[in-house]
Amino acid sequence: MRALGYLIVTMLAAIFAVAGARAEAPGAPGQGPHLAMSLVAETSSPAPGQEVTIALDTRPEPGWHGYWQNPGDAGFPATLKWTLPKGASVGEPAYPVPGTLLIAGLMNYVFKEPYAPLVTLRIPAGLARGTVLPVKLRAQYLVCTDTLCVPENADLSLDLVVGDGAISAGSRARFDAWRRAIPRPLDAKATFQAASGTLRISVPYPAAAPLADAYFFPITTGLVDYAAPQTIARSGDSIRVETRAGAGGGKGPLAGILRIAPGRGLMVTAEAGTVAAAAPSGVPGVWLATLIAFAGAMLGGLILNVMPCVFPILSLKALSLARGHLDERSARHEALAYTAGVVAVCVGLGAIILGLRAGGTAIGWAFQLQDPRAIVVLLLLTVALALNLGGLFEIPTPGFVNQTGGTGGAFATGALAAFIATPCTGPFMGAALGAALVLPWPAALAIFAGLGLGLALPFLALGFVPALRRQLPKPGAWMETFRRFLSIPMWLTAIALVWVLGRQIGVDGMTQGLIAALGAGIVLWTAGRRQARGLGFGAAAVAMLLAILVAGVWFAAHAHRPAAAAQAQAAGTEPFSEARLATLRAAGRPVFVYFTADWCLTCKVNEKAAIETDATRAAFARHKVAVLVGDWTDGDAALGRFIQAHNRAGVPLYLYYAPGAAEPQVLPQLLSPGALADLGA
Repeated sequence: MRALGYLIVTMLAAIFAVAGARAEAPGAPGQGPHLAMSLVAETSSPAPGQEVTIALDTRPEPGWHGYWQNPGDAGFPATLKWTLPKGASVGEPAYPVPGTLLIAGLMNYVFKEPYAPLVTLRIPAGLARGTVLPVKLRAQYLVCTDTLCVPENADLSLDLVVGDGAISAGSRARFDAWRRAIPRPLDAKATFQAASGTLRISVPYPAAAPLADAYFFPITTGLVDYAAPQTIARSGDSIRVETRAGAGGGKGPLAGILRIAPGRGLMVTAEAGTVAAAAPSGVPGVWLATLIAFAGAMLGGLILNVMPCVFPILSLKALSLARGHLDERSARHEALAYTAGVVAVCVGLGAIILGLRAGGTAIGWAFQLQDPRAIVVLLLLTVALALNLGGLFEIPTPGFVNQTGGTGGAFATGALAAFIATPCTGPFMGAALGAALVLPWPAALAIFAGLGLGLALPFLALGFVPALRRQLPKPGAWMETFRRFLSIPMWLTAIALVWVLGRQIGVDGMTQGLIAALGAGIVLWTAGRRQARGLGFGAAAVAMLLAILVAGVWFAAHAHRPAAAAQAQAAGTEPFSEARLATLRAAGRPVFVYFTADWCLTCKVNEKAAIETDATRAAFARHKVAVLVGDWTDGDAALGRFIQAHNRAGVPLYLYYAPGAAEPQVLPQLLSPGALADLGA
């Protein structure tokens, strides 16, 4: 009876809405609207002939919900009637991934949280600047609680003025967030089979790509029993969906959305064919996916310890244990404090990444290195560490840091090691951190914690395994010599940072960074002379270092890269764009795409050792492989969105598109010339 009553309410609401009634159901709380809508344009000054994205910013009142384009067993979708300037046109709305609401055996596809369908408005060509383009929309829709439905209307308007098509940074970030919620189209064709009341769908999906909270939302009506449970399984490079077939028979095609993570989905079109039964035992849930990604992040963090910016710090901590001045309990406490510092920074950076991405910013691991101000901070830090390792001065330790028997200093050292490790991305990290972007946020933060745990693992093992500490060399005068030697990789790191700074803001900006480093070096040398005479580091030295840091950051923030400093393309390559990629693929060319950044050490090693070699160039020329390069040094938002769409949190990312292939082959993060030479063969 409850199901029947719900259907009756829905049918009556639809009749009233189509008739244009502005009624509110008896007993409905408040006067409405319960689904507030507004039109938002990505740019208010579109250029003639340009396409403009318009969002229907929709905000349900708490306790109410709106409906997806296929409402499910009850409800009805919104109807949109546009009034446009002469010559203008709009496409069909693109909806984000909905949620499910099962009431009395009826499945509804709904939105309980704010959402924004996107439409594309095409501006006529030949319009004069300053021409006003009024856009009007009459929306009729149903809004419901779990027990009550109300039809509502909204008359919306928006005035655009023909201009240069400029998009502000704030508007771009806002629309980036809305676009991320829109399912991206799946190029490959899926297959479905309806037989004996069972519907099976096979969707191409890479076996290495993460999958969480999977669910299939049908757009085509009649082929799927909406309320029936779904079995999701993975079989190689495909996902199998099995559920009860609807009353519409086995004809197709079947269009729908496959949810691959909360709020993320793929637009799927399936043709009738043969699909094997799903294997439920192969379903990796959220926690299994998290465990696999956690292990990958931990292994990637472990490998980071051999990077030139991290190895000296780890070595110094190991030498502190080699001195033998700590008992077993103190060694364990220091190892735990060091680990806590590393994990805290990794989780903190992960939380910032997730928060910014939720706000619409396309960023990934090492995002701060896209800002020259962060480069200046890291440059001064590495110069100071190099001078300290070289014996020029001793880092003063505030008294409060070591009140707990040295653990405060160990925590700070671990935090420092994690912070300066951010320019590096090693094997296993790319897929693991990419998984963190599609898993629920607690699982994502656990993956970032795994990265920190892997980075801290060597020192943690030394602290807890006495046998390992006994393998360390005996203390002696050699330790001071070794410490001086450790300054070399720090100087190499500083040189790399100066180079990145020059690539970002030109020679003038690089010179300013070197002047700041020189100023810091002079202050540290002066403070070191004071320490040699038995005096303290000096408050004046600290104040001068802070002033140099602030000045360096200020100059970096106000520096502008001159046009002549634009980065040159390597021979035989083209700048990446999705349009160029589509053109090459349409022409049947094999395409190798790689995404890099000047601050990415792994990227540069791969480029010199595998990509930019004569053997690779000759092989690519022989097989007619086109090469596209996406430079993410400055954090280009379009590249960030493309990288994110391939489940990666940053660079490097290497993709190979074989002629006719629906999806690219994701290559390993460590490349070999031999592997590249075989592409296109």
